[in-house]
Amino acid sequence: MDLSISTLYKDLEKRIGQLRYQHKDLIKSREVVNDALRDGNIYYGINTGFGALAAKRVNGDDLRQLQRNLILSHAVGVGNLIPKEISRLMLQLKVHALAIGYSGISLETFSRLMLFLEKDWIPAIPEKGSVGASGDLAPLAHMSLPLLGHGSFWNREGTDIIPAGDLLAKQGLEPVDLQPKDGLSLINGTQLMSAYGAWVLEKSLQLLKAADLVSAMSLEALQGSLTPFDERIHKIRPHRGQAEVAENIRSLLLQSEILESHRHCGKVQDPYCLRCVPQVHGASRDAIGYAIGVVETEINSVTDNPLVFPDGDILSGGNFHGQPLALVLDFAKIALAEIASISERRTYLLLEGHDGLPKLLMQETGINSGFMIPQYTSAALVSENKVLCHPSSVDSIPTSLGQEDHVSMGSISALNLLKVYENVEQVLGIELFTAAQALDFRKPLKPGKGVETAHRYIRESIPHATEDQYFRDDISLAVDLIRNRGMIEKVEAEVSVLN
Repeated sequence: MDLSISTLYKDLEKRIGQLRYQHKDLIKSREVVNDALRDGNIYYGINTGFGALAAKRVNGDDLRQLQRNLILSHAVGVGNLIPKEISRLMLQLKVHALAIGYSGISLETFSRLMLFLEKDWIPAIPEKGSVGASGDLAPLAHMSLPLLGHGSFWNREGTDIIPAGDLLAKQGLEPVDLQPKDGLSLINGTQLMSAYGAWVLEKSLQLLKAADLVSAMSLEALQGSLTPFDERIHKIRPHRGQAEVAENIRSLLLQSEILESHRHCGKVQDPYCLRCVPQVHGASRDAIGYAIGVVETEINSVTDNPLVFPDGDILSGGNFHGQPLALVLDFAKIALAEIASISERRTYLLLEGHDGLPKLLMQETGINSGFMIPQYTSAALVSENKVLCHPSSVDSIPTSLGQEDHVSMGSISALNLLKVYENVEQVLGIELFTAAQALDFRKPLKPGKGVETAHRYIRESIPHATEDQYFRDDISLAVDLIRNRGMIEKVEAEVSVLN
């Protein structure tokens, strides 16, 4: 069963439920490993050391200790813990990849991973330590530590961690005795990069809709022109994302009294941050769409090493290398950063006092700073994104005494992608907060039906500001509106489902 970004979590739960009863592919690949152990030949990672120690043969009773030592020695991650939701997704994706049947993991070890998922025992994993080459070695080693009775699990609420050994003992469970190939199957793979990519990209689908909605609200507040969104313009430059954004804006602005009121005002053109929304937002949509395709391929792939084939061959290759993900995660963070960059320009424009709006969006300024300073925050976040968007994939530092001499650094792309995404949420929240204030000054004229619905929804929790106040709480509420699906769902119920 292939997984997709749009139905990732539902499909994974269904897949995990099926796996309890369908172990034939796992059993077949495990039989190949057991046959290999009996034939006397050398197989990388099964009866040899790892990395720079690939030529060193390991025999007999030491084979299980070899796998245990592999997990312990590679669990050297540092930094903050990965969010519990992404750690859960890492575990789910690892189980899914192992179940495809080309890894040769033992049924006992696999079943314990399944138990972790079923009980929602989610390993606590430090975020840093992977170079994205032989898979996400250190993070996946930390994911695997609880199998050995080491490491930690998140508590049920995701607010603290508990020692894995204590939880297992309380449940009457002994640590797993890893069998040959088990450790390598667990830690070779791209599940950290894939989990971060899938997590952010799935949420980006909603974020891109919100960006179109917020830009439409700013357009109305600034009495911008609808002409640049004319369908004919986008048919002769037929990028899919561009056309989708233009269609969204047209839908959101249907029945706008504000647009109608200045149809013959004589303004020739709007600034790019309004006029070029389809081209900028659309290009980011297309980039995100491409990244989603690569991540969907990856989460349905086998990315450990060596690979165990049903015909009995055990082949050592490089499917663990994170380069495909490193490149597209860099691409995705650049695409998301541009959404924030153009959003900040619209926020700035709203403050300048154009077309009847009061400067800084308050009538009494001087004693009041108005909406001046939220734009500073947007500017700071946009500038931070410029640093975070430096492509991690252009870097490489050799590891394993030169055996692993080109690495992807895709894990850094993944971690920075999440940071960029969170910054974009904040910048769009600030624009939403600012545009809603500006739109109040256009009353009694009504905006388009979609924008009016969103504005009414905002005003249920964020009041119009007549003087300076503690705006941080209002901005946090606005970011929650961007982050949650409620506002978009309300709008789509009133107009049409947005692209």
